[in-house]
Amino acid sequence: MTDYGRGHGSEPWNPQDPLYGDQGWTAHQTQQAQVPYGGDVQQQYPQEPQYQQQFTGQYPQQYDEQAAYAQQLQYQQMAEQQMAPQPVYDGGSNGQGWDTGQGQYAAAAVQVDPYAGADPYAQQTAGAYPGEAPDLYTTAEAYPPPQPPGLRHLEPEPVEEPLDEQEPEEALLPGGGSDDGDEPRGRRAGGRAKGGKGGKQKKRGGTACLVAAVVIIGVVGGGGYYGYNYLHDRFAPAEDFAGEGTEEIVEVEIPKDAGLGAMGRILKQAGVVASAQAFVDAAKAKPGGQSIQPGVYPLKKKMSAAAAVAVMIDPTKLNVITIGEGWRNSKIYEAIDKKLGKPEGTTKDIALRESKNLGLPAWAGNNPKIIDPLEGFLLPARYDLKKESTPESLLRQMVKNAADKYAEMGVEAKAKELNLENPLQVITVASLVNAEGKNHDDFRKMSEVVYNRLKKTNDVTNQKIEFDSTYNYVKNQSEINFNLKEAQKFDNPYNTHFVKGLPPGPIGNPGTDAVNATLNPDHGGWMFFVSVDGNKTTFTKTYDEHLKLVAEFQERQAQKKNGG
Repeated sequence: MTDYGRGHGSEPWNPQDPLYGDQGWTAHQTQQAQVPYGGDVQQQYPQEPQYQQQFTGQYPQQYDEQAAYAQQLQYQQMAEQQMAPQPVYDGGSNGQGWDTGQGQYAAAAVQVDPYAGADPYAQQTAGAYPGEAPDLYTTAEAYPPPQPPGLRHLEPEPVEEPLDEQEPEEALLPGGGSDDGDEPRGRRAGGRAKGGKGGKQKKRGGTACLVAAVVIIGVVGGGGYYGYNYLHDRFAPAEDFAGEGTEEIVEVEIPKDAGLGAMGRILKQAGVVASAQAFVDAAKAKPGGQSIQPGVYPLKKKMSAAAAVAVMIDPTKLNVITIGEGWRNSKIYEAIDKKLGKPEGTTKDIALRESKNLGLPAWAGNNPKIIDPLEGFLLPARYDLKKESTPESLLRQMVKNAADKYAEMGVEAKAKELNLENPLQVITVASLVNAEGKNHDDFRKMSEVVYNRLKKTNDVTNQKIEFDSTYNYVKNQSEINFNLKEAQKFDNPYNTHFVKGLPPGPIGNPGTDAVNATLNPDHGGWMFFVSVDGNKTTFTKTYDEHLKLVAEFQERQAQKKNGG
């Protein structure tokens, strides 16, 4: 509560109004005054009827003037509110304050006894004469007349303002003006009417129609464009080039696990084919087209999809180099030089000069009698070539692949279990097995032959392995028919016809199958083997059986030599 108190209304009309607080709503109460006495505000109390009568008798003239003024103020308020319904204050006799009943109008207030609400103890201005109570709502400094609680927060009537000439953007709003110059169809924000300027309304309405038409045309045109493209892409033949392409060649790398769609997109991006769909259709229509291998393909630009597929299904067209199982390093070096267009001997010189810098395992290449430290460490596989490929980069990749594969297979840990001196001897045995055998079964039996001949109890070959492949390696040849007596006399650490035990290092690059067979021999007790017909290898356990097979083999070779 403030010093002004608070009445029964919902909210005050102004916190600084000296009449602050809802103390009823009758004309004579607003006039009576919470008039400051000596500059201070005093509290007003409800008046009882006996005091009203007493005041009327003692001060009739002053009371008449105040009552008349109150009545005049009531009529003035009724005129301003145009006979609007007015809440009636019951004088506080029932303790409720405002009467909220409906249907009571201000006309009823005219019939109220003008003397009924007079308060002889209303506060007066100091020094004022009787009958000269000031009107708090007619001076220049006065507050606006109070409103009934139900009408205090109604929105004000919109004020019409002239159109602002600097608002051209409103011309784009629908309903911004009528086209026929009649009454406008809407109002601006703030309730400003647009009437009275029919010419500008027509201009703005025409602009809005024009903009709307442009928008509609754009939407319809855009939809038609995308619709056409959708139908064209779905039902029209895929775009394709014709012929074998231009003279410009590009290298296209197809990654692993790439489907036909991915291949087509790669080729289109490289400018080889006109569309990915044309490539997919051509690959599906051509036998082998769905089995295209990953790799690097040298292709021409602007090829027909069918021509591109024809190149890619031919493995010889791949820009790759494939290392076969059992290949010697000398053969690999020649293949690299030829594929990269290098002078003969380039790759071999790099291999021998940079062998320690190409990533060999720590247990490789420690024997000083080794001819080539990289022998056995150029893993047989297919290697994709790129424009930036060099002999050194290829050798490094091959060595890394071999080292990773041998570590994965547990070569280093298996060496002791096989009674070998070091992991390098495992790879050496595998190279012998790969050179002499022809398939997986041969490899396992072949590794058993090697291990049995290495045993100290071997009194048949006296721990000599006697593999022809070792003699051929030293001679850099691949001959079947050579003079055995000459081979037995040829002194070389790699010639197992001359020395006991294994050669200093591998004689080729074994494949994964040969290495697995070396790690898991047959254990059949085999000591000898002969391939009589050149296709099938026959294994025996005794030397006598072996001699019979050797005689048969020599007879066959004599017949071939004589043309039989």
